[in-house]
Amino acid sequence: MAGAAAVLRALRTLRPRTPAATSGRFPAPAEFVLPPASCVLYPPWRSSPVRTLQLCSALCAGHNKWSKVKNIKGPKDEARSRMFMKFSMMIKIAVKEGGPNPDMNINLAHVLEQCKSKNMPKASIESAIKSAEKAKGGSQHMFEARGPGGCLLLIEVLTDSYSRSQQDIKRLLNKNGGMPSDGARHSFNRKGVVMVPGQNISTERALELAIEAGAEDVQETEDEEEQPLLQFTCDIMDVKKVRDSMEGLGMQITSAGLEFVPRSFSSLDQNQLDAASTLIEALNDCPDVVRVWDNIQADS
Repeated sequence: MAGAAAVLRALRTLRPRTPAATSGRFPAPAEFVLPPASCVLYPPWRSSPVRTLQLCSALCAGHNKWSKVKNIKGPKDEARSRMFMKFSMMIKIAVKEGGPNPDMNINLAHVLEQCKSKNMPKASIESAIKSAEKAKGGSQHMFEARGPGGCLLLIEVLTDSYSRSQQDIKRLLNKNGGMPSDGARHSFNRKGVVMVPGQNISTERALELAIEAGAEDVQETEDEEEQPLLQFTCDIMDVKKVRDSMEGLGMQITSAGLEFVPRSFSSLDQNQLDAASTLIEALNDCPDVVRVWDNIQADS
């Protein structure tokens, strides 16, 4: 671990970058873009034999604050039912893409793990898998949008009528201060994300875990109960490897799967956050919507 120790010593000399608000214009798509406001700093070089990792929880505070703001409001039973409905749709997508056997379909395995971590009944999970196997038609789509304050949204949809879903999404956007926005997808990277509890884990240890597990980056965040979590990001092909490595290092896995991770964040004030929360809640209420990804960060 001499090499890892050298990396850690070098990292202690680095200072976090100050996040910048995303402008109203979209960044031009590029193969390699350094995220100016990300909590995670990527190496500016590609030939180095080691990864440069930096854990900077202070820069993540705004996004954590937003995560709490955008939690589904209303009765817990209603929110729970809605969550299980969305999980059923995610199962359907995973089965459609890779078949009903989680041993052969890693994406389905990750979704099922999330279902179990949220206490979705076993009977409901099995029913969703069987329903997905029998289902005919239906297609998956990603709508790109801009919301209040210039924030960017990716809206994942599973539908048997593209035109109907497109009309519903446009109506909800127009009604709640949003608009379709081609190119929003370029502000996100699809990554593997492995979450583990962050209690009693120092910054140095988090960096060591990332290096040992083969993760690209690590950042501190919180769950909906405000419990600390460590989010390890990796290439989508390395999710199982990183997950297995974490378990081998004695870490409990909270969740593992594929997510759209913002390359940069849009900083919103309180009024814009409230408007964005209303829009995202309205989109999530749409029966065809599976998930909504955003790049929102609350002003500190």
